[in-house]
Amino acid sequence: MNSEKLTALDGPISNWSAEQLLPLLGKILPESCILHEAEDLGPFECDGLSAYKAPPMLVVLPDTKAQVIDLVKLCAQHEIPLVPRGAGTGLSGGAMAVSGGIMVSLTRLNKIKAIEPELRRAVVEPGVRNLAISEAVRPHGLYYAPDPSSQIACSIGGNVAENAGGVHCLKYGLTVNNVQSVECILPDGSLVTIGGPCLDAPGFDLLALIHGSEGMLALVTEIVVNLLPIPPVTRTLLVSYDSVEKAAAAVGQVIGAGIIPAGMEMMDKLAIQAAEDFAHAGYPREAEAILICELDGEKEDVGAAYDQLVEVLEVSGATDIRTAQNAEEQRKFWLGRKSAFPAVGRLAPDYYCMDGTIPKRNLPKVLAGIAALSQQYGLPVANVFHAGDGNLHPLILFDANRVGELEKAEALGGKILELCVTLEGTITGEHGVGREKINQMCLQFNRAEIEQFHATKRAFDPKRIFNPNKNIPTLARCAEFGAMHVHAGEIPFPHLERF
Repeated sequence: MNSEKLTALDGPISNWSAEQLLPLLGKILPESCILHEAEDLGPFECDGLSAYKAPPMLVVLPDTKAQVIDLVKLCAQHEIPLVPRGAGTGLSGGAMAVSGGIMVSLTRLNKIKAIEPELRRAVVEPGVRNLAISEAVRPHGLYYAPDPSSQIACSIGGNVAENAGGVHCLKYGLTVNNVQSVECILPDGSLVTIGGPCLDAPGFDLLALIHGSEGMLALVTEIVVNLLPIPPVTRTLLVSYDSVEKAAAAVGQVIGAGIIPAGMEMMDKLAIQAAEDFAHAGYPREAEAILICELDGEKEDVGAAYDQLVEVLEVSGATDIRTAQNAEEQRKFWLGRKSAFPAVGRLAPDYYCMDGTIPKRNLPKVLAGIAALSQQYGLPVANVFHAGDGNLHPLILFDANRVGELEKAEALGGKILELCVTLEGTITGEHGVGREKINQMCLQFNRAEIEQFHATKRAFDPKRIFNPNKNIPTLARCAEFGAMHVHAGEIPFPHLERF
């Protein structure tokens, strides 16, 4: 769904103009923090999902937490929509501008405020880059585990907003599993801390609710992240297969054998060849699929797990098993995988990155289904994904300059997500719903569940100021979409107004 369709369906939510807002902003922010000229606003018209674009009316870049609090209070007082934005690497249109609203970029809040090696934690502002945390704590023999492919650029605040994962999330979990607490501003301008210094903080456990809330409930200003000791031993394997189905089945066989690799990634032939051409990682161009498996930990533990892993992979039908012989070869194995998105971008003028998750036992079925859909729609699909936790990232190749191809890519992406739901999965693993998957929410959740999502949003943000029109569909939208669970000729709840 492109931005024109989104605007037509959802309609304006605010009648504020830039001329009205600039004097208000000028009272609380210096001129250097406010962008309003067209050439300055261009970089903020989309996130990483560049197929959807909506130029913001105004962008503010606060220098301090106090300025952010003042901004939120201003928006609350005048009911001005506020869209938070991190580094702009998101992939679901969650940071798209809304009509009559202000976009707030938190990239200037980029300080690592404290490193506490003895407690294995760091206190960081939301604009700190993911990779910068590990770089800063490496002298202490520590690192921050979640490592999205965009970790060189993505911000920790954005990671919290989307509950980002990464190639090592199989063993070490998502962002929510690696954060102790967050300090955040609620939509009324109050500053609160959620979580605490111990595993079981007093009161309701709202920390998981904030993670993945996509800027709809609170605006994060400080994060306390957990740090881990750098593993003394790592062994990385590159495993080749002559069929995608065998590689997919091997994932379940490895996990079923009781082996939990630190990371377990899969790429199909199209992705392999693109990554090899781009990164020269030494990938086997003739393979139909590869797995990248990494074990880490103490020497004795890794040694025993390695022998067992190789045995399982041999039985699974692997045609070749290579183990990185040194740190440089290990780096190349991962470089190819983490370069997969830009590498695939060289194959076509545009690509559309999806994000569904399914139980590992259904990996062969979903990959066969994606192949059939690719053929049906006449668009190539390169598959790159976190195989160990069933998080798929099919990349649909198309050319937006050809009439109808964007719509065809969107339709194919929607069908892939529907396939994931049919196979007991979900429409997103780590990229979020944003504006991209809001229709598929109608397929996954029933009427009562969607109403509960709205109730949660109202509890935090009764005026619908923070990132409106994202993440949660109205029942009216679901009725228009023809969703099986909620339309059924029912009249939508009157308080769930159509966005």
